[in-house]
Amino acid sequence: MQFVFDGHNDVLLRLWTHSKDGSDPIAEFADGTTVGHIDARRAREGGLSGGLCAIYIPSGDLVFADPDANGRYITPMAAPLDPLPSLAIANEMAAIALRLDQAGAWRLCRTVKDIRGAMADDIFAAVMHMEGCEAIGADLSALEVFYAAGLRSLGPVWSRHNVFGHGVPFAFPMSPDTGPGLTDAGFALVRECNRLGILIDLAHITEKGFWDVAKTTDQPLVASHSNAHVLTPVARNLTDKQLDAIRESRGLVGINYATAMLRADGRSDSDTPLADMIRHIDYLVNRIGIDCVALGSDFDGATIPEEIGDAAGNQKLIAALKEVGYADADLAKLARENWLRILAQAWREDRA
Repeated sequence: MQFVFDGHNDVLLRLWTHSKDGSDPIAEFADGTTVGHIDARRAREGGLSGGLCAIYIPSGDLVFADPDANGRYITPMAAPLDPLPSLAIANEMAAIALRLDQAGAWRLCRTVKDIRGAMADDIFAAVMHMEGCEAIGADLSALEVFYAAGLRSLGPVWSRHNVFGHGVPFAFPMSPDTGPGLTDAGFALVRECNRLGILIDLAHITEKGFWDVAKTTDQPLVASHSNAHVLTPVARNLTDKQLDAIRESRGLVGINYATAMLRADGRSDSDTPLADMIRHIDYLVNRIGIDCVALGSDFDGATIPEEIGDAAGNQKLIAALKEVGYADADLAKLARENWLRILAQAWREDRA
């Protein structure tokens, strides 16, 4: 079994949402459930040893558009969020992450040494991530607090606009060049993440924002859960020019399991073969190299191929990759080692 460290999941969103209906988030993760994609039991069964666990503030007004007769769709951008309610929700999700750690249901990791130790102890290695920084004001004081709580990765924007920059819509076919990039506050956020050692994730940002980060950051360029635009031209996927910049920085792309970002027709349909995932992985490996490709499932946040199903089915992708010729050493890079290298660099660790 190839143990997997995954670049993106929304399990904290699911646990927080269910807690509002009376569910115990600690029991739901630790004891297992039949809903969603990730819990401790299914993660262990599928070799999912850890990952970046997103604090994401939902957009209640967002309604995904249906494809027209030609298969095209453009979902209107989600409205900006109010900072104070966003901060309250982010605090509640961070508290769930901390309670899971205190209960021994997972280990909240702040270093790559922590991640490797949790894997060795067969405990899920969770890294606190923030997907869209609505909970962090332009003065960045909340960033220091979340860092102290364990935040080690963030995406400045989700697919909506905020004080730091602009996100891309969910649309097909569409270029990621959909609007402005970073604001002055966004540039300051990037510089502060560089100072603290917080990974910057480019998965949802506009193409102009991508280049703004590239010219400002001292980190490798990372898109935690995005695919190849040339194969699936949704606005969320990366152009060849962006991929080349990631390669030149020795950065990383985490393959997203979301079917709308894998299929040539851009549709969200669980009846999507693993061949579509392999098609994207092959393209990325050939374009940017085996050292710059990893996994970024979007478990608990997307429609994924039914052949995988949930975290318990993760090894089916590994087996499919092995069947088409990926060697064990390369599978180890794709499954975990590339992520651990990138995190060690972003966190300024001497060695992983």
